[in-house]
Amino acid sequence: MAKIRVRFGRNEIEIDSRDFYVDNETIGEVIENIRQCMGDAMNESPITSLPDAEVFEPEFSQGQGITSDVLTEKLRIIANESFFDQPRTVGEVVGSLMEHGWHASALDVSVALTKMAFGKELLKNSHDDRSYYFAKTAMVME
Repeated sequence: MAKIRVRFGRNEIEIDSRDFYVDNETIGEVIENIRQCMGDAMNESPITSLPDAEVFEPEFSQGQGITSDVLTEKLRIIANESFFDQPRTVGEVVGSLMEHGWHASALDVSVALTKMAFGKELLKNSHDDRSYYFAKTAMVME
């Protein structure tokens, strides 16, 4: 399974190869199609290059290390994918980030999740001496 992530300014598109087949021979064609679609969608001339295109194949790569200053942004991305609809531990969050191709330390993730809970973006609950983070719409653990 591969993921292609393309950033254009603050916008980001991620395509998962579960949706289609992609390999080293077809990746250029896929990126070119994305480039054309992004240009059309933004009613601008097509983008001439994609220097920020990333290809991540979790079975072959350790992923991209991310710093604490972009960690919250990445956590919001997985939150928008309904990841926090169920209560999640720090370890589960680290695992989900790795599936997306982002590597962060458990300590950095814990700090970022705590800040998000403090800012009311996520809720935090403790159960059996473990902290769980979840979306406001998720069921609270008994």
